[in-house]
Amino acid sequence: MLSIIGISIILITVALLIWGKASPIVAMIIVPLVGALVAGFGFTEITDFFEIGIDRVLNVAIMFIFAILFFGVLQDTGFFEPIIRGMVRLTKGNVVTVAVGTAAIGTIAHLDGAGATTFLLTIPALLPLYKRLGMSPYLLVMLVGISAGIMNMVPWAGPTGRVASVIGGDPVDIWLPLIPMQIIGVVLVLILGYILGIREKKRIQKTAHSEAAATAMTDADLKEALNSISNSGDPKLKRYHLIWPNAILFVALIGVLVWNPLPSAYIFMIGLVLALMINYPNVQTQMDRIKEHSPSALLMAAVILSAGTFLGVLDGSGMLESIATDSVAILPAAVLPFLHIIIGLLGVPFDIVTSTDAYYFALLPIVEGITSEVGVASTSTAYALLIGNVVGTFVSPLAPAVWLAVGLAGIDMGKYIRYSFFWFWGFSIVMVLIAILIGVV
Repeated sequence: MLSIIGISIILITVALLIWGKASPIVAMIIVPLVGALVAGFGFTEITDFFEIGIDRVLNVAIMFIFAILFFGVLQDTGFFEPIIRGMVRLTKGNVVTVAVGTAAIGTIAHLDGAGATTFLLTIPALLPLYKRLGMSPYLLVMLVGISAGIMNMVPWAGPTGRVASVIGGDPVDIWLPLIPMQIIGVVLVLILGYILGIREKKRIQKTAHSEAAATAMTDADLKEALNSISNSGDPKLKRYHLIWPNAILFVALIGVLVWNPLPSAYIFMIGLVLALMINYPNVQTQMDRIKEHSPSALLMAAVILSAGTFLGVLDGSGMLESIATDSVAILPAAVLPFLHIIIGLLGVPFDIVTSTDAYYFALLPIVEGITSEVGVASTSTAYALLIGNVVGTFVSPLAPAVWLAVGLAGIDMGKYIRYSFFWFWGFSIVMVLIAILIGVV
C-alpha cells in the first residue's frame, strides 16, 4: 500500500508539473500532504516528516539565496562584460571562430548559474554577428545552451542544489568531484563548436549570398554587438573601475569554496557583504540591489524547501523504501546495478517529457533507492543522473529560460528542438560514458 501511494504521489506530481497545472511549489507541498493523509498518517507524524525534510535542505536553500544575490550584484557591476566583449572582438568575421567563441562565451556567461541571465547577456550580443555572417540563430542558442549546461554543475546552479536536497550533503562537496567533468565538458563543447562551425561554413557557402555573408562584418556590426553587451544593465550601477577588486573577490570566493573551511552558505554570505561594500557603499543602494535580486533568490529557495517537504513525506513515511524494495523484487537482477547509468543515458529525453524539478525530485529518489539496495553509492547514482541530464535543461520546452532564449533569437521552439535535440543528447551520452571511464560514476 505504501508503494502504491508513494508512486501515486510521484506520478501525480510529475503530471502536474509536465502539463503546467501547478507550480513546483504547489505540487510538491499539497500532493504529498494528501498522500500522507490517505496513507493514514496523523498530523503529528506529518509534522515529523516535514521537519525531517526541511532539515535536509535548509542549508542548500540558504546557500542558494546568498549565491544568487552575490552573482546578481556582480552582474550589476558589469563584471562579466569585458570578458565577453573581448571574445566578441576575437571572433569577428570568421564563421568557425564565431562558433567556437560562442561556446566559450556561453561558458563564461553562465558562471552565475542563472540561465535567463546567460541568454540575456549572450544572445543580443551575438545575434547581430550571426545575422551578418549568415549563420543560423538556432546554432547560436544551441551552443550557448550546451556550454551553459556544462557550467550548470556549479553548486550555486539548480541541478547540483537539487541533488544535494535529495541525497543530503553540501552542494560544494557534491560539486568537487564534478570539476574534472566540467573541464572535460568545456573542452568537448569547444571541439563541438569547431565541428559545427565547419558544417555551418559549408552550409553558408552553398547559399546565394555566401561570399558576402561569410566574409563581411563591418565596424558598425561589431560596434552594435559590443553596445548590446554594455546596454544589458543599468549604466548607473556599472563599476568598471572596480573590475580588479571584483575579480580578486570572485577568484577568492571560488578558491574558498574549493578549500571548504566554512559552510558554503556562510561563504556566499561573506562574499555578498564584500561585494556590496566594494561596489555600493551607500546603504540605500545596497538595499536596492538586494531587493532587485531577492525574487529570484527566494523563488529558488522556496522550490528547494518545497522539495524538502516532498522528500520528507516520501522518505519519513517509508514510501521510498517500500517502492525501492518492491522494485528490486520486480526488476531483473541483472539490470539493477546499472539502472542509474541507463537513466543517465536517457537524461535528456527525460527532461523533454518531464521537467527538471520532476527529474530530480521524483525520479532521482526512486532510482537512488533501488540502486542503493544492490550496493551502488548514492553519489554515483546522483552523478549519473546529473551528468546525463544537466545539458538537457536548455533544450526542454518545460524550462522558462529556453523560451526566453527562443524569443530573444526570434526562432521557433519546435524547430529549435528538432535542430538541437540529438546534439544535446549525443553530448550528454558522451559525458556519461566519460564519467564512467574516469570513475566519477
